[in-house]
Amino acid sequence: MAGHTDNSVVIDAPMDIVWEMTNDVPLWPSLFSEYASAEILEREGADVVFRLTMHPDDDGNVWSWVSRRTPDPVTRTVHAHRVETGPFAYMRIFWEYTSEPSGGIRMRWVQDFLMKPQAPIDDEGMTARLNRNTAVQLELIKRKVEAAARDLTR
Repeated sequence: MAGHTDNSVVIDAPMDIVWEMTNDVPLWPSLFSEYASAEILEREGADVVFRLTMHPDDDGNVWSWVSRRTPDPVTRTVHAHRVETGPFAYMRIFWEYTSEPSGGIRMRWVQDFLMKPQAPIDDEGMTARLNRNTAVQLELIKRKVEAAARDLTR
């Protein structure tokens, strides 16, 4: 059994602002509450290889990993995967940005993964954890991008 999450949020801001802010990896520590730092390691065409470091968890552990992210501004999609997988056998991420008929941009965040047998949590547990945390992070991103869009239009 593998893990899968599929979450989204509608952001009341123009597509260009949503796209630019959420694909600006060095900005992520100010968009997400969980990241202490985001370091660009390599850029190759549209691909970005970067290290994310989280704030310490309740036990004082600091988690960090390297990912590769490929944004496609034409299709408004992003494909990413962990290069350093840590407790995951694999982790693949897909982001999709679509205009909503009623206004705003739907940002969809899909995560497909498999936990390693020796990981401290199984696929089901990680799915539940990611679903809880992703909802929190998407709401933070929504508020911050909408505030930035308001500031830009003043």
